[in-house]
Amino acid sequence: MAKKKGRMTDSERVEVLLQRERPDRVPFWPFSAKGFSVIYAKGSVADAYNKPEVCLAAQRKASQDFGWVSTPTFGYAAYGAWEFGGEINWPTGEFAQAPTVARHAAETADDVLNLKVPDVKTAGILPLRMEFYKLACRERPDNEPFSVDLTAGSVFTTAANIAGVERFARWLIKEPDIAHRVLRLATDYLIDQARYWRDTFGIDGVLPRGFEPTASNQMISPKHFEEYVLPYLQEVHQEILGMGYRHIFEHICGEHNENLPYWSLAPFGDPGIISIGHEIELETAARYFPNDIILGNLNPSIIQVGTPDDVYKATAKVIEQGKKCPGGFAFSPGCEMPPKSDPECVRAMSRAIEDFGWYE
Repeated sequence: MAKKKGRMTDSERVEVLLQRERPDRVPFWPFSAKGFSVIYAKGSVADAYNKPEVCLAAQRKASQDFGWVSTPTFGYAAYGAWEFGGEINWPTGEFAQAPTVARHAAETADDVLNLKVPDVKTAGILPLRMEFYKLACRERPDNEPFSVDLTAGSVFTTAANIAGVERFARWLIKEPDIAHRVLRLATDYLIDQARYWRDTFGIDGVLPRGFEPTASNQMISPKHFEEYVLPYLQEVHQEILGMGYRHIFEHICGEHNENLPYWSLAPFGDPGIISIGHEIELETAARYFPNDIILGNLNPSIIQVGTPDDVYKATAKVIEQGKKCPGGFAFSPGCEMPPKSDPECVRAMSRAIEDFGWYE
């Protein structure tokens, strides 16, 4: 197909979606691409988590080279472990792709009872994150609708990282009061962080984002989601929206099909941005969130192990499905861009969007 000349910048495409209108073309908006970006820039995976300046420059370069929406991110999936007093290991070695937890902050019920909400100015990775976003907000490129990322409704996953997933799952059944205590601490911490971010950066150009892999149906039942996830999720989102933020970006990570009725009860803003994995059909997500922007949902494994042709064809299929979402659609892998992806596979996604992403 002949390449069309874009009429909008990437920032304009996102802004149009946030105004509940249709852009000229589907935006390419990766949920997270920092690991891939740093490796593409010839850095190490660890640089994506402990070198703010390197990580920011790499993400902005990759976004320009591959033609995607830039929303710089700096953080890690085990968030909460180090911040509440545990220890992490930075990724090293050929196959390491993210920090891992070396010691959890709460290993017994007594540990939980003695735990306190940490100071958001000094806890764990927070000083590095603050350094990163102060660098990011010095300028906003024309493909960057948001320059500052705020960790939002990740209460359950944060709580599980504080205690360790297996231990926390046992507490849900055997010691529910202890589980709720950890969730209370995680909730208060995330709300404190949101206030700190608002006081530092304001709300313009700041995007609250959450992720909940540990709350998936692969980990807990819908009954447990209703009791242990939904109330805290609603509280954090309501607090954040009450601070003046208009939109919350939530990555519903993994198999959450049976949880979707509960997810739909949480406030996400006007509109919200709902990112889904390949485990959820785009049509299903649009049914539960008809007024929100749906973002997703190419299976990341195709990018990791497929050929560029495989990725191109799979991307085209996702785009054709996504364009039917009534609340708007942005294309993304269904989770983090695999850090060691072949750049040619990533370019294949960009080509498919250029070929199939235009609205008539």
